[in-house]
Amino acid sequence: MRVLLVEDDDHVAAALSAVLARHGFTVVHARSGAEALEQVLPSEGGTSFDVVLLDLGLPDQDGFEVCGRIRRCTAVPVIMVTARADVRSRVHGLNLGADDYVVKPYDTGELLARIHAVSRRTAHGEGPAPSLAAAGEGEREADPGLRLGPVLIETAGRRVTVAGEAVALTRKEFDLLALLAQRPGVVYRREQIISEVWRTSWEGTGRTLEVHVASLRSKLGLPALIETVRGVGYRLSVPDDPPR
Repeated sequence: MRVLLVEDDDHVAAALSAVLARHGFTVVHARSGAEALEQVLPSEGGTSFDVVLLDLGLPDQDGFEVCGRIRRCTAVPVIMVTARADVRSRVHGLNLGADDYVVKPYDTGELLARIHAVSRRTAHGEGPAPSLAAAGEGEREADPGLRLGPVLIETAGRRVTVAGEAVALTRKEFDLLALLAQRPGVVYRREQIISEVWRTSWEGTGRTLEVHVASLRSKLGLPALIETVRGVGYRLSVPDDPPR
């Protein structure tokens, strides 16, 4: 497995590269955002990688910007590995298309597990969610979708609208919403959601689930749509009236 490690601290990069090498990974080290983009973007003559480990505090540009450019051009999985632990940064990174978010200092066993989880999802054929612009171009196949109050979920086109307004979701946000919408009112256990949406049983994914739920509530403008069942999981509650 080829890994692009984007990290400006040579000591951190050397230590992590050694661990990854011992577990059979081939590591390419980029010290800046520009180097990372040269390595991964087809337009820059980059080569293919199985996963990108992306630090956010880079010397030439913010890692968020790097992630956005990578995601616009390629479906390579991106795991943000950073000291920024605040929820806003987590949400922003996942909204940009990052597949996972790991906070420093981290346990190397957890990081390895997350890399393998991301690679398994890619091996199952998951690609990036199509953009709303692409989904709207030309004729789309008829998809009656699933209507839940003002929310319409078109599974074929992976498109969501609220009261007729298109809402841009990341692929995992869409997968999470589509799963809960299969059985409105039924409680899905956290473990079940993580297994079906992330295809992993790794406990550390629980925090990622919480961030995705918070992001969905915010983007849809319906905070009560996804209910938290304390100690169990989440369920989807169908709203009666359109938002605002």
